Amino acid sequence: MRGSYKIARIAGIDVKVHWTFLILLAWFFFSYYRETNLVESGLYGVGFVLAVFACVVAHEYGHALMARRYGIRTRDITMLPIGGLASLERIPEDPKQELIVALAGPAVNLLIAGGLYVYLALTNQLLNLVNYTDTASRLDPVFFSENLFAVNLLLVVFNLIPAFPMDGGRVLRALLAMRWDRAKATRFAAAVGRTLAVGFVFMGFFGNFWLVFIGLFIYLGATAESRSVLTKSALDGYSVRDVLMTNYTPLYVHEPLQRAVDLILQSQEKEFLVLDLDGLVVGVLTPAALVRGQNSSQSGLRIKDVALDTPLELPVQMELQEAYEVMMSKRATVCPVYDGRELVGMLNQENIQEFLLLQSRDARDDAEDIYDGREDLVMREESGNDSPAVRPS
Repeated sequence: MRGSYKIARIAGIDVKVHWTFLILLAWFFFSYYRETNLVESGLYGVGFVLAVFACVVAHEYGHALMARRYGIRTRDITMLPIGGLASLERIPEDPKQELIVALAGPAVNLLIAGGLYVYLALTNQLLNLVNYTDTASRLDPVFFSENLFAVNLLLVVFNLIPAFPMDGGRVLRALLAMRWDRAKATRFAAAVGRTLAVGFVFMGFFGNFWLVFIGLFIYLGATAESRSVLTKSALDGYSVRDVLMTNYTPLYVHEPLQRAVDLILQSQEKEFLVLDLDGLVVGVLTPAALVRGQNSSQSGLRIKDVALDTPLELPVQMELQEAYEVMMSKRATVCPVYDGRELVGMLNQENIQEFLLLQSRDARDDAEDIYDGREDLVMREESGNDSPAVRPS
């Protein structure tokens, strides 16, 4: 994620912090400082936030280490103002594995809360928990453990809300997938999530306004998860060969950068395979790299002078669903496709989307849910037009 900086590497996984997290620390410092006009109070607030996010990191490591048991790698864990994000390469498709991975995070918070409970019991501080609402806002370090105990319980409850992208949404989907197919289970779980999201937004306007943001977060997460799984389901049974693009314009390293600009202006192409003089693919020219080159103070740049993305090579016989997952995990938007050692075409995410829209009725139903292309598809069916659907916006 852009704007994130590595601060540690634990158990082979990078821990990163997004720069906006500093805004959260500053906000807590001044919020606590304002109560007493004491720097110590502000530092207490910052310390408490750091302790909470240490618990959040532990939560994410619960997911990551459990996923590792099933051969799933975690690219990194990023801390954001809204919480933590473990970037798993993929979500287990086996319902039992997904259930265990999803529950691993809340289980860590439950263990932390249990440890704090034992500590509070041994130090005779449990009495404060009876009147927690009276002590929650107290800045005295005596109440640090009580507050951290309560926050971990809250994290367990919040994460088990049965809605994507919370762990509870994945728990619900895993339980449903033990009886239904994964796509149907995802549709149902996403619908539950969107319903809860609307409820949170509604309650937020009449109560705590933070519920509005939580509702929007849940709604967007449920929609994104639904689209991802429906896409994979609709691609099942096809190979890269079925969507192979053979009509494309390759560029060569020695050509002027202006040629790529001209092609973008004159055609629909946006990304290009870059070949060397021997016809071997050496990189991918993206719009971002092109813009950086155009904004450079140097004149007469050639394609070899700009930073090219490393090409992700795909075999033509690879299953399309697997190719899609690899492209998403590697963040590759366009890939050269080979039949043995021979370059036979390219694959990009846009033509995968167009392929979905042109398949059987069931696949198009999924595509409509994924790409919101219902009106366009219905118009084409009613008019009997068999031409390719317009690329979804």
